[in-house]
Amino acid sequence: MPAEWEPHRATQLHWPSNSNTWPGDRLHKVEQIYVQLITSLLPYEPIVLFVESDVVKTHAQSKLGNQILKNPRLQVVVYPVNDVWVRDCGPVFVRNTGGNPVIIDWEYNAWGKKYAPWENDNGIPTWVGRHLNVPIERPGMILEGGSIDVNGAGVLLTTESVLLNPNRNPGLNKAQIEYNLNQYLGSEQVIWLKRGLAGDDTDGHIDDLTRFLNEHTVLTMICEDPDDVNYSALQENLEILKQVTLPGGNRLVIETLSLPSTRIEEVTVDGSEYVPASYANFYVANGVVLVPLFKERYDEEALRLFKQYFPDRDVIGIPCQDLIWGQGSIHCITQQWI
Repeated sequence: MPAEWEPHRATQLHWPSNSNTWPGDRLHKVEQIYVQLITSLLPYEPIVLFVESDVVKTHAQSKLGNQILKNPRLQVVVYPVNDVWVRDCGPVFVRNTGGNPVIIDWEYNAWGKKYAPWENDNGIPTWVGRHLNVPIERPGMILEGGSIDVNGAGVLLTTESVLLNPNRNPGLNKAQIEYNLNQYLGSEQVIWLKRGLAGDDTDGHIDDLTRFLNEHTVLTMICEDPDDVNYSALQENLEILKQVTLPGGNRLVIETLSLPSTRIEEVTVDGSEYVPASYANFYVANGVVLVPLFKERYDEEALRLFKQYFPDRDVIGIPCQDLIWGQGSIHCITQQWI
């Protein structure tokens, strides 16, 4: 599986139209974030935008405006999407031994059957494979794209709280799951972290915790306040990372950023007082890095770090306070095609 910073054919997005995820005026606010995201990304790479229906297509076009719609890089596809979380339900691209793209079609059950319906989203990798005439492999195992991160050189990050959760693959043990990761994603080393963030309804996706910045370096989130609800989980994950030796014998290089405030004044749709607000939910595209911002004093530090590690790409911050209320951010709503 190539690293995210390797060249993309396009980025897949789903226009937000599920009012259960963002009730009332929240959906309108998230639509504005999508307009900003699409406007920021289009100069760098093509976008394939899935819309739930012809009615939603017309509505989305009215929001995007003629200037965006006339851009030949934007393709709009009518497909009955269930929600926006394409990172988790979309196609996972790998390259075979000949260097050609293959889609791994993992099964998707909305993070342990939490949010029905999900069947249409589960069918998206098949649609993409047929659309692009790309071969499809089906491991027969549930796995969301946000639960893994790779360095493109055989090392994979994940969490036990997700991949070993009985709501995903109760018939598979850790060794069997790791075998599938190695077999279908080409990983040679799997780094297992433990738990995720409070308020993360995915049970602890890696893309809110720890991500590769290059082959040898990760960004991992930490808490400054020992009384913070996320402090112990993030410290435990940090200690695991400190013990990692990469293939070839080098130690893993670790960069840290402080988690912004994750407690909200209201509760989310699943009753949580917390949201998984994290700078680890960035997206690396062709020529640009899109970074979630949370109007916190940590934003500038995060932007500096990404500019340091991606000097040949533009770094663009996208305010995500309204988006994160749905319990996901920029990485969760994007999926690269190769």
